[in-house]
Amino acid sequence: MTDWRTLRASVRGAAHQRTGLPNQDAVRIARAVNGLPLIVALADGHGSAKSFRSQHGARSAVAVALKVCGRLCQLGNLSQIKHGAEEKLPLELVRHWRAQVDRSLQLQPFTLRELEPLDAAARRQVEANPYLAYGSTLLAVIVAPGFILYLQLGDGDILTVSAEGKVERPLPRDERLIANETTSLCSYKAWNDVQVRFQTLAGTPPALILTATDGYANAYRNEADFRQVARDYWTMLRDEGEEAVRPHLREWLNEASQQGSGDDITTGILWRSATTATHSKPDDQPFSNERIADELVTLPSPR
Repeated sequence: MTDWRTLRASVRGAAHQRTGLPNQDAVRIARAVNGLPLIVALADGHGSAKSFRSQHGARSAVAVALKVCGRLCQLGNLSQIKHGAEEKLPLELVRHWRAQVDRSLQLQPFTLRELEPLDAAARRQVEANPYLAYGSTLLAVIVAPGFILYLQLGDGDILTVSAEGKVERPLPRDERLIANETTSLCSYKAWNDVQVRFQTLAGTPPALILTATDGYANAYRNEADFRQVARDYWTMLRDEGEEAVRPHLREWLNEASQQGSGDDITTGILWRSATTATHSKPDDQPFSNERIADELVTLPSPR
């Protein structure tokens, strides 16, 4: 069994509570029956009026990520998985997400009630690109025997923390993401905007991996303050255990939203106890489909 443990929480943003918007984030975590691979996926539905079904787009995004990433892990050896991740995974994620949106639109076409609030220009945009109504970002991390894969489309954050407390970003910042501008699953040729890093584990893996929608980092004054949050989580989990964090996680996210960004905030945290922070052994054995089992399937309910 793996020694990786998980925490997750999602809260409706303070601004959304004031305006009546739902929580447009989504998070799901899945793991194989024997522990690995372990997959976390987060999505942040756009807050624009044009993305009036973005909470559904975000939920579809995390469901698709678990499905497509799970299939990736079934490929033969590490070389095949790395090639699949870098050459095919982005296109497969976008293709499956759009297929889900197409099915949703067939079952439930846009209504006048949804379209009437839009001005003429916005309405033309949605009619030309219906995916815009479901627009969402996507973050995903796969932890498997022998590798960790980091994936990001759009804003949001993935931080790693070493056993010594060193915080790093496994993916570089996308300089195009300024203010509320973001790449998205609804963008033209969105697969070209997906960042992927396949990290073969030759040594000690991170002690903690923090994934979060952008509302979390935006609640802090600067990058250093947000990195300290990840370091603090690791310190508490290492020194005091899971019970020092789990009961308070939603409360902390609510405080960050109310006192900081006002946005929805969602996080998924993967961590290992200090006693298990040892080397991971590469494993070239293919993963069985039956080993992929949803560990946490309940999406956060809008409040």
